[in-house]
Amino acid sequence: MYFAALLARTEDGWEASDTELDDVETLSDLADLAREASPDEDTVLVLIEQEDAWFGVVRVDGEEDPRIYVSDAAAAARSSYGEILLTDELLGRDPGDDDDLDALDLDGTEDGESDDDKDGAEGGDGAAGAAEAVPHGPVGDAEVLDDLGVSEKELRSMSGDAVGEIAEALGASDVLETVR
Repeated sequence: MYFAALLARTEDGWEASDTELDDVETLSDLADLAREASPDEDTVLVLIEQEDAWFGVVRVDGEEDPRIYVSDAAAAARSSYGEILLTDELLGRDPGDDDDLDALDLDGTEDGESDDDKDGAEGGDGAAGAAEAVPHGPVGDAEVLDDLGVSEKELRSMSGDAVGEIAEALGASDVLETVR
């Protein structure tokens, strides 16, 4: 089960809203959703959590590029919402690396030949190979919340209800609980 919330910092403190990520397909979509939550270009945090498996923090400050932290990249890679956060840049890959490999014909079939038999036998291997290319453990900007009172060390040590811990450290636990 997933939980996602937006925390927007305003001059009156933090405002929380729950958010549906069903229509979000890319990091740009997610950043746009965050920007809509704060018309004054204040800091907006998108907090995403999948039970005890992983959590992610996306910080959007006005029109700047989003800053991202993911607690466990390998676990997030197995999640449709996690895949949104795991950009090539975040994982240290050149954009399009996967596309270049997909363009190569490495399975031994000729163009036009059916490789349905191979797909059936090896279908899971491709997904496992992609997941293995993603590092186990945290990736991204672990200092994403430093100036808000959550140090890199604290962020890396969070588990369980990390979203709640972050909200508590920010003084926003009450507003977060209203959307939970």
